[in-house]
Amino acid sequence: MIIVTSGHVDHGKTALLQALTGVSTAHLPEEKKRGMTIDLGYAYLPVQDKILGFIDVPGHEKFLANMLAGLGGIHYAMLIVAADEGVQAQTKEHLAILRLLQIDKIMLVITKADRADSAQIDDLQRKIKQDYPFLAKNPFFVTSAVSGQGIAELREFLTALANPADQSKPFRYAIDRVFTVKGAGTVVTGTAFSGKVKIDDELYLSTGEKVRVKNIHAQNQQNSEGLAGQRLALNINADLGRSLIERGDWLFSQAPWGSTDRFTVVLNAEMQLNESQPVHVYHAASHVMGKLGLLTAKSAVKNSEVLAEVLLDKPLFLAHGDKLILRSGDNKQLAAGARVLEVYSPRRHKRSEMRLNFLTDLQNAQSAGERLALYLRSQAVSASQLMWIEQLTAAQLDALMAERHLAHFQEWCFNRDYQQEKIHQILTALEHYHAAHSDQAGLGKARLYRIAALQQPEKLIYHLIDQLLADGRLQQSRGWLHLPTHRIQFNQEEQALWQRVSAKFAEQNGQAFWVRELATALNVEETVMRNFCYKAGNLGYLTAIVKDRFFLTETVYRYAEKIKALIEAQGAISVNQLRDELQFGRKLTVQLTEYFDRCGFLRRKGNFHLLRDRDIFDH
Repeated sequence: MIIVTSGHVDHGKTALLQALTGVSTAHLPEEKKRGMTIDLGYAYLPVQDKILGFIDVPGHEKFLANMLAGLGGIHYAMLIVAADEGVQAQTKEHLAILRLLQIDKIMLVITKADRADSAQIDDLQRKIKQDYPFLAKNPFFVTSAVSGQGIAELREFLTALANPADQSKPFRYAIDRVFTVKGAGTVVTGTAFSGKVKIDDELYLSTGEKVRVKNIHAQNQQNSEGLAGQRLALNINADLGRSLIERGDWLFSQAPWGSTDRFTVVLNAEMQLNESQPVHVYHAASHVMGKLGLLTAKSAVKNSEVLAEVLLDKPLFLAHGDKLILRSGDNKQLAAGARVLEVYSPRRHKRSEMRLNFLTDLQNAQSAGERLALYLRSQAVSASQLMWIEQLTAAQLDALMAERHLAHFQEWCFNRDYQQEKIHQILTALEHYHAAHSDQAGLGKARLYRIAALQQPEKLIYHLIDQLLADGRLQQSRGWLHLPTHRIQFNQEEQALWQRVSAKFAEQNGQAFWVRELATALNVEETVMRNFCYKAGNLGYLTAIVKDRFFLTETVYRYAEKIKALIEAQGAISVNQLRDELQFGRKLTVQLTEYFDRCGFLRRKGNFHLLRDRDIFDH
C-alpha cells in the first residue's frame, strides 16, 4: 500500500517521513543542498505483516509535473500543513488536485507543532474545516518531527489502513524511473495500478516490446511477486541501448489494444473553460499537451461538471475510469480534474442526440457489466478491445458476457439485437438482389457481405451466413447463396445440352474451354452456346475466369483448395510455380490467378500471390 505526502514547499513533508520511517527521501544532491524535494522521494515502513510505502512529492510549483507523476494509482494521501505558516498557495493547489483525483482518504497532518502554541494550532484546524468542509470529517493529526509529538498515533492509524487496489485485474504498471544496474541490467520503478506480477512473467511494454521479469523488489524488499497498490522495482530483460524506455511508459500483462489521442471524460472544472482550449494533461507518470472540446456546454464555469472530448498531441494508454489532471495552456493554473468515460471516441457526430444519450447512459452505469451492454448496444466489438477498456481478464469478460446474456463468436462480442439486425440485412439484401436479377442463381459469400454489411466484421458476418444456411433460411447451390424460394433451372433441352457439355469437360481433365471451342466440338451455334454457358454459370455449374472462358465450378474449387494448401505451406505462390503444379500453359495460369485476385481469394504482392480470404471457396 502506498501513501503520498503533499503540501507547500518547506512544510516538513520530508522530515515527517523520516520521523515515521527513519528514512530521508531526499536522494538528489540538489535536494539535500537546497533543503527541499525536487523529484519524487520514497520511504518504507515495515509494520506487522505488511510494508507501508510513502511517496514524498515536491511542494514547489516549479516541480508540479514531478508531483503529479507521484499520484497515479494512489488511494491515500497526507496533506501536510506547517503549524507556523498555515495553508499556503501550494497547499491549496495540492488539496484541489487530491480532491479532483477523488483520492479515497485524505489525512490532514499539521507539522512543526513545536513552532506554534496550542491556541494557534486549534485556530488552524478550525479554519481548515471552515474553508474546506469536505475535510471536516477526515482525520487530523498534530505532529512534530523534532519532539516526536503525534508520530506514534499517525503511524498506528496508517498501519490500520486497508489496501483497496484491485489485484484480480490484469497487471498494469506505470513507469516513473528507468536506470541500469551493473550486473543486473535494466530496472524500472513505478506503481502497480492493478493485478499482480511474478518473477519470470512476460509483460508488454507500451512501446510494443515484450519483456521478461527477472527480479522484483516490492515496497523496497526482495520478493517473488508484486501486487497492485505497491511500489515496485522490476528488473527486466530490456536493453536500454535498443529499447528507449522513459517516464510515462507502461508495463502490462495483456497486450495493449492501442493508445488513444481522442477520448471523452467527465470534467470537473476548477476555472472557466472554453471550447478548443489548450490544456496540459497529466495521467499517471505522463504529461502531454491537448485540446479540450466541450460536448454539453459552450463553456464550463468553476465547480461545474460537463462532458468533454480531449484531443491529444501525443496518445496515452487509458482505460475506463482513469483519472486525469488538466492544467491551463500556460501550465500556471489548475484547470480541471477528469475521469475517462470513453477511451476511443469517434471523430464524427460527437454531439448528436444519440451519442450524448449513450455517454449519459455510460456515465450512469454502475458496473462493468452494464457498460459492456452499452458498448454492444448497436455494434460488435472485439473481445481484446473490451478487455482493454475495462481492464478485464478473458475469464472475467466471459463471466460478464454470460451474466448479461451477450453473444461471443471468436474475437467478436455482440448482443442478440445486433445479431437479428444483421441477419435481417443479409436476407433483405438477397431478396432485393433476386428481385433485380431473377435470372441469376444468387450471390457469392464475399459479395453478399459487401452488399449487406460492408463495415461489419467480415468473419462474424460469414458466421451469421453459416447460421442461416444451417437453419435453412438460406440455401447454397453450387457456391451461390440464395433464398429457399428462389430457383432458376435448365429446361429439358438445356438439360440435354448440359450432359454433353459436362462430358466434354470430363474429357479435358480439369482444363478450361472457350465458348467457341465448345460450340465447334458439339456443333452448336456459338451465340446459343455462349448464352447457355453463362446461364450454367448463373446456376453455379460453370465459372468464367475471363470473358467466354469457363471452368467447371467444382474444378475451380478444387484448384482453390490446392492453392490454399501450397500458400499455407510456403507463405506465397508465383504464377510459374502454379503453372508447374497444375500443368497448365502460362496464359491460362495467369487468367486463373487473376480471377482469384479479383474475387478476393488471393492478393498480388510483387511477383507473388498471398491468401486474402481463405474461406471464399470453402463451400
